[in-house]
Amino acid sequence: MGSSNHSVSLSVKKFEPSQQLKTLAIALTALGFLGFVIGFIKNPERMWTSYLTAFFYVTCFATGGLFFVTIQHVAKAGWSAGIRRLAEGFTAFLPVTLIGSLVLLLGSGKLYQWTRPEILEASPLIASKTAYLNLPFMTLRLIVFGALAIIFAKLMVGNSLKQDQNGDESLTTKNTALGVAYTLIFAITFSIFSVDLLMSLLPTWYSTIYGVYTFAGSIQSTFALLILIMLYMKNKGFITGYVTIEHVHDVAKFLKGFTVFWAYIAFSQFMLIWYANIPEETEFYLMRAQGGWMVISMSLLILKFIVPFLALLPRGAKRNEGHLVLVCALVLIMQYVDIYWLVYPTFFDNHVVFGFYEVALLAGFVGIFMLTVMKFYQTHSLVAIKDPRMHESVNHHVSY
Repeated sequence: MGSSNHSVSLSVKKFEPSQQLKTLAIALTALGFLGFVIGFIKNPERMWTSYLTAFFYVTCFATGGLFFVTIQHVAKAGWSAGIRRLAEGFTAFLPVTLIGSLVLLLGSGKLYQWTRPEILEASPLIASKTAYLNLPFMTLRLIVFGALAIIFAKLMVGNSLKQDQNGDESLTTKNTALGVAYTLIFAITFSIFSVDLLMSLLPTWYSTIYGVYTFAGSIQSTFALLILIMLYMKNKGFITGYVTIEHVHDVAKFLKGFTVFWAYIAFSQFMLIWYANIPEETEFYLMRAQGGWMVISMSLLILKFIVPFLALLPRGAKRNEGHLVLVCALVLIMQYVDIYWLVYPTFFDNHVVFGFYEVALLAGFVGIFMLTVMKFYQTHSLVAIKDPRMHESVNHHVSY
């Protein structure tokens, strides 16, 4: 569609997923549904833990994509205009987030101790938290979180899509104001979402930076996924000129930054609890320092921080596509391990379990994510071609 002053060929083709990709997404979704049904009948405790882990993992991409879009609008960033639509696609999963969180409540009796009267009678500490930890209030919070994310995604992504049709530059200005509002809303609601779904699994324990910890991992993995999709679209020829190695390089810098940020928050939480040595606070880490859990705790330090950090340190590494694919795949695997590590020791404190239910439920949510995002990419242009800052993006070069 025209060319830039560097005579770069620019083109955007209509996205049509290959038959293999469609079949894979449907097969994964079917496996997830099968796992849900079998688990619901045969082993509900294990199925709901698998459901929670996989659901939170995939939701992180949808909310992470919206956060990326939001921040680009707030910063009035020009460099990312050509890749922003790919992140906008992640938000297509948000309606599933809302429905999925309400389905999760069906398993609340298996997951959350604070829903059981006998536990509340036996523990005055847990009973003292019921003003916040009760099902009606939690249901309301989950609906508010999902609804606000959907509303802001519809508004911001909707403005971007409208601009494709009419080229109205005022829509970009509107998105800046919406972005500022949603940044504040996201900070509060995502923290509450993390506390409700994950931290309250162990209601006697708490951390004041839990929401920041889950946010850091969520955004780190979102950047890893975004890099993989950018490379796929570029190399398959769906997008030419609008997504270059310069853009990939910049997103890789974000990935490295959030790798460090995640480690910083993880260390801050651990160090303060270790130093204070208060029994109510140490139980979380004691559970994860025995049985096979210590191996997983150490694997997070090595494979979620040290290896990706060192692998992304040289400038050339952030521009080497094969290298980046491996690093991004590792980050995505370790993000699942991280959420698994947050959930499972509460239920299996002396041994690590992993099997059919974990694989099936993860496959299901990944399959649904693929279907919703591919549908978005098929329906809309892969690039916001009438964005007023597109010239910045097309001529973008990384100098360091």
